[in-house]
Amino acid sequence: MRPVIALVADVIHDPSVFTVPNTVDISPTMFKDTILEAGGLPITIPYPTNARLIPEVIQAYLPLFDGLILPGGPDVDPTRYGEQPRPQLQAANPLLDAFELELIKATYAAGKPMFGLCRGSHILNVAFGGTLYQDLETEKADALRHLQATSGEYPTHHVAIVPQTRLAKLLGDTAYVNSRHHQASRTLGAGLRLAAKAYDGTIEAFESEDNDLILGIQWHPENLWQDAPSQLKIYADFIERAASHRQGISTLAAGEAK
Repeated sequence: MRPVIALVADVIHDPSVFTVPNTVDISPTMFKDTILEAGGLPITIPYPTNARLIPEVIQAYLPLFDGLILPGGPDVDPTRYGEQPRPQLQAANPLLDAFELELIKATYAAGKPMFGLCRGSHILNVAFGGTLYQDLETEKADALRHLQATSGEYPTHHVAIVPQTRLAKLLGDTAYVNSRHHQASRTLGAGLRLAAKAYDGTIEAFESEDNDLILGIQWHPENLWQDAPSQLKIYADFIERAASHRQGISTLAAGEAK
């Protein structure tokens, strides 16, 4: 049975003439296709508009999935990591922040793997006490161009992967990646270790130190694996971990029932 992989939905504003205002909860097709290709079964979980329902909704969602993907999206509210907003900060979604931060806490407590991409890696890092660059171009000296102008399926810069990390076992010592972000992790949260960095020193990936529950990466392998098959290994490894932890949880539950 394929492990079930939950993907947090983004919200877009649809300029519909029939319903005003009209918003749509979405998950990009590229995630669905990549999860299926890598052996998982994708489901989309939207967050409630009423913040008071967040704890209840999360507890209802939690038994439905084996692993959690936190995708890209808007900037993280800087007050979540102890800063005031700078002029270059782009639109944030405080309700999405609140939902994902509680969801991360609950998922980690349940022993289920999490995979954050781009903004997803930012909110993962913040959940464990890390901080972010609100805007790389203005806050980091000699920064590369991380918000690429070319189409997102093309890689534009290299990253150096830290030896002896889980990511190194999948990709080797370097990778050529796409780059669609103006924010990045500045300092890593508790229990997280560096897994890759760009040649300007920007954190490009991190993973958990003491277990295999967390991976955050700055790029988008779901756009790359069709031409760079090794990038699919990142998703496949995450899905294998989700299946392994599901089996472990099932075995524990069976033991407790006896």
